[in-house]
Amino acid sequence: MLDAIHSFFQQVLSAPEQRDNQTLTLELASAALLCEVMRADYDSSEAERAALKQMLMTRYRLNEQDVSQLMALAEAEVDDAVDHYQFVSLIKQHYDYDQRLELVNLMWQLAWADGSLDPLEEHRIRRLADLLHVSHSDFIRSKLSHSPDESATHHNTHGKGAPRRP
Repeated sequence: MLDAIHSFFQQVLSAPEQRDNQTLTLELASAALLCEVMRADYDSSEAERAALKQMLMTRYRLNEQDVSQLMALAEAEVDDAVDHYQFVSLIKQHYDYDQRLELVNLMWQLAWADGSLDPLEEHRIRRLADLLHVSHSDFIRSKLSHSPDESATHHNTHGKGAPRRP
């Protein structure tokens, strides 16, 4: 069974141009990168799994059964992957900058799904954002916009002034 999943995934990623529907390939690559973030801290909580499932259902307009299959395929591929090249290169080839930034935003949402941000998750997102050629300033803006305490404190980006008072 795992060999069949692996074979299917490798076939889809290795020749996406030959498929009539390239969306599934991009879904798998995106899901695999999100799985990488979810597993970065070696603790895939139920909150994170539920958040990932909801993200995939919303982003790709899939039903629950399709998303469960997509997550299983993505997790199996992440287990066998040596690096992120196959996922990142496919996404860079087919996603424009805003779509790649949206994927980084999803990574932050997923990292915070369990209520805390582990340094390993942050490191993984930083690395993936770099590989996806998302600018450092957009990476930081994305991080700050998804931080739970960002809504309570507003920082001036030039370092002048004090935080706003309620």
